[in-house]
Amino acid sequence: MSDMSYRRLGASGLVVSAVGIGCNNFGRKLDLDGTREVVDAAFDAGITLFDTADIYGTPHGSSEELLGEALKGRRDEIVLATKFGMDMEGLNGADRGARGARGYIIRAVEASLRRLGTDYLDLYQIHQPDEATPIDETLAALDDLVRSGKVRYLGNSNFAGWQIADADWTARADGRTPFISAQNQYSLLHREVEAEVVPACERFGLGLLPFFPLDSGLLSGKYQRGQQAPAGSRLSQERYRRWLEGADWDLIEALTAYGKERGHSLLEVAIAGLAARPAVTSVIAGATSAEQVKANATAGGWQLTADDVAALDRILDA
Repeated sequence: MSDMSYRRLGASGLVVSAVGIGCNNFGRKLDLDGTREVVDAAFDAGITLFDTADIYGTPHGSSEELLGEALKGRRDEIVLATKFGMDMEGLNGADRGARGARGYIIRAVEASLRRLGTDYLDLYQIHQPDEATPIDETLAALDDLVRSGKVRYLGNSNFAGWQIADADWTARADGRTPFISAQNQYSLLHREVEAEVVPACERFGLGLLPFFPLDSGLLSGKYQRGQQAPAGSRLSQERYRRWLEGADWDLIEALTAYGKERGHSLLEVAIAGLAARPAVTSVIAGATSAEQVKANATAGGWQLTADDVAALDRILDA
């Protein structure tokens, strides 16, 4: 029996698991068999939110294709989220940098639906702000998709707080469908979104979907101060070594001790602690194996008490 909890995403009726699967490894580190293993493990763990993007995978689009294959016969049992708006290098046709434009959005959604093997998306997210296109044009095109039934809910990713506010005001002023979610980088080591994005989400009714919750593995428990990264791990690579050397080890060790006192691992503190932060609905965690899926789901099953949250706040604000 799964201990997974479920929450409404923002001010909507869309219910998602407290931990979601980030599908950026599909089509990159994982082939179809590997993707199926992760997807099957997610079902077993009670995870319902699968988050991908048209740009994920090598080549672009392969994450959506593999996820679509792995979901055959089970599509309606999950919340399927994808994103558009990053440079697909012509795969969605010429865009000239205006990837929030009406014409581009129509091409992008049709391509994602085809790759995913579905006729609707539960959550369609603009992957990054488009400075070349007025937000009212983007919202009007997305609203048409909702009204047509191809998309059920809308979200944004990598928006600043003021952009969330601007989009919400514009949508409501024009009678359009507003965003219900914001997906941003957020971990207990990197909390920049708490300054403006979190208050904007709370004010305008968006659920926050953090990505990189383990901070490239620094909060996974596999790395130690002053020790070399395990062979084969991401931070053992030369280009990432400076992340290990520049990490806030005082905070990492304080969080490790906090978890140990409560019988939980650092990974569980990272995910459950983040899930307990204001505005957070579901923590998007990537996985390359069934074991990682199970570990992430177990972490999401720990619901911090008020005393746990207060103690965590004291560590984070020290």
